[in-house]
Amino acid sequence: MRAKHTFSIVSRDSKTGEIGVAVQSHWFSVGGDVSWAWAGFGAVATQAFADPSYGSRGLALMHQGKSAPDALKQLINTDPQQEVRQVAIVDAKGRVAVHTGRRCVMHAGHKIGEGHSVQANMMLNDMVLSAMAKAFERTRGDLANRMMASLEAAQRAGGDIRGKQSAAILVVRAQSSGELWTDRVVDLRVDDHPEPIMELRRLLIPCAMINTNTPNMSQIPVSNSQKPRTQTHKMFGLTRTHIHV
Repeated sequence: MRAKHTFSIVSRDSKTGEIGVAVQSHWFSVGGDVSWAWAGFGAVATQAFADPSYGSRGLALMHQGKSAPDALKQLINTDPQQEVRQVAIVDAKGRVAVHTGRRCVMHAGHKIGEGHSVQANMMLNDMVLSAMAKAFERTRGDLANRMMASLEAAQRAGGDIRGKQSAAILVVRAQSSGELWTDRVVDLRVDDHPEPIMELRRLLIPCAMINTNTPNMSQIPVSNSQKPRTQTHKMFGLTRTHIHV
């Protein structure tokens, strides 16, 4: 169990169906444990005294047909340490469920909106959540840009009482193709930086340009001699291919 005192957002874009999660914390490589998403099924943020298995198990439950509220209920009810957990889940239909344990470090709480939730613990003040929610709801653009605005607003409102260190943003497509690497629209992490949110924003700009200009690789003819060698294994019941270049 690792302490992830942080602020995050989980959300679904009602226009595109994209699903995402974004996070910032004074903790090294926060994205590795906190942020989880699976195209066509949902996204999870697991923080405070975090149990990373909430991420993989939450996604697996939604893959089995559970809604976000039902998935969270099942996770919490089997956890003897639920009072120190903070977990948020959004599913592919935009249903949201959040749990903030009674023993999470103050200021701690969450705020649910249409198709999204913001949650935080160990914040400098109680204005962080409102700032995050307002920024997300008022910002235009794609899901990544709106979640990025939410993180920036949280930091302006005071952010993590301990300071800044790492941040991450993950956005996946509305439908799963069965190929996890092609289903990620945005997958960026800043693992250790004095200004992680500013650096994440900087990285988001070239990422958006690449997403706009990258052709559909399946439509590009490739000769047998040019085809990459591959290795496959199973993850969440899907076949994942590693390309050897």
